[in-house]
Amino acid sequence: MAFQDKVLVCKDCGKEFVFTAGEQEFYAEKGFENEPSRCKPCRDARKASRRDFGAKKGQRTLYDAVCADCGAETKVPFKPRNDRPVYCSECFQKHRVENEI
Repeated sequence: MAFQDKVLVCKDCGKEFVFTAGEQEFYAEKGFENEPSRCKPCRDARKASRRDFGAKKGQRTLYDAVCADCGAETKVPFKPRNDRPVYCSECFQKHRVENEI
């Protein structure tokens, strides 16, 4: 299938942007069925706002946890769930090395 550049309208800012043939080919290879609805600057701004949600700009929210291996108190950048073990940095590295073998 031959792709051709297509002009779309951003649903956030209303400006026109080009959905290039190369981007269309990439979308097809990845199995994406929908065309982008936002221009690149609006997509980037949306990603940045989701990344910074709940934290001051440039600052990560950390959650208290107890390491499932050694029992040490630690902080992690995600909200721990009871159905998955949480490890301190040292135990996490040990598990990573074991899984690579």
